[in-house]
Amino acid sequence: MTDTNDKIVPRTVVVLAGGISHERDVSLRSGRRVADSLSERGHTVILRDPDASLLPFLDETRPDVVWPALHGASGEDGALRALLDAIGVPYVGSRSDASRLAWNKPTAKVLVERGGFATPRSITLPRDTFRELGATEVLSRVVADLGTSLVVKPAQGGSALGVGVISSADDLPRAVVDAYTYGEVALIEQRVHGVEVSVGIVDLGDGPFALPVVEIEPRSGVYSFEARYNAGETSFFVPARLDDETARVAQETALAIHTLLGLRHISRVDLIIDDAGVPWFLEANVLPGLTETSIVPQAILAAGHTLGSVYAALSDLAIAESAR
Repeated sequence: MTDTNDKIVPRTVVVLAGGISHERDVSLRSGRRVADSLSERGHTVILRDPDASLLPFLDETRPDVVWPALHGASGEDGALRALLDAIGVPYVGSRSDASRLAWNKPTAKVLVERGGFATPRSITLPRDTFRELGATEVLSRVVADLGTSLVVKPAQGGSALGVGVISSADDLPRAVVDAYTYGEVALIEQRVHGVEVSVGIVDLGDGPFALPVVEIEPRSGVYSFEARYNAGETSFFVPARLDDETARVAQETALAIHTLLGLRHISRVDLIIDDAGVPWFLEANVLPGLTETSIVPQAILAAGHTLGSVYAALSDLAIAESAR
């Protein structure tokens, strides 16, 4: 396996994991994997949960870099990253402004579509509108406009929590209510049929590049929370079973979207490749999952790198950029 660093400079790294979002357990798993990988490289790693003592702790200890492995709002909505900027601590990952844009799925879709990329037609439905205008009336208009083959998801959040895939209008009310369990706004999209893929983007110091395309084939047909994090529930193909040209277009599309959204260091872009080979943008992940079943670690290994070398290179890049 390729080691991205010939000479290791020991660092003190604070890995943040856990938090209070619905994705706490996933974050703990991601954080432990990152911490173990960095420790194996000889770095001093402090793994901790964010709480009221975090900012004073960072002020006092002044670590070389912070590695936010926080999924959900506590790590991906940009607020924590703005605070890290405010206290002058380098951190791995996207800046706060880019995080806010990508974290909000409807906003990201608008920006990506304006950038000339395909994304499924959709309607963004706040809970208050759903109540004020009447569920029956609102959803009948949604079906009339978008049809009945739909994907319903919270406008913010990850790990497929609150996501419903439906093929009947009768199932739409329940799917919308489920999405509201995880947020105040639901995103209702037309379902695009095709090959579900994901493309990780990393920057090891010479600019961002796309990792091998990963094809996702859940046993249930839906890449749900259970399919993502329970071993054996999903088959992953790395590289994806696509022809070279289609794979290249998927990688170029993901890289362009990463750049368009202003993301930094590491991200993941989820796509559907339709029968014509067109990649459809679904969402961008500010902090992709880094657990033992997650996509980006699989792609890193398939590209010939070790996890430790990549995570360390990202740390070094964050430190170098903060010094400029």
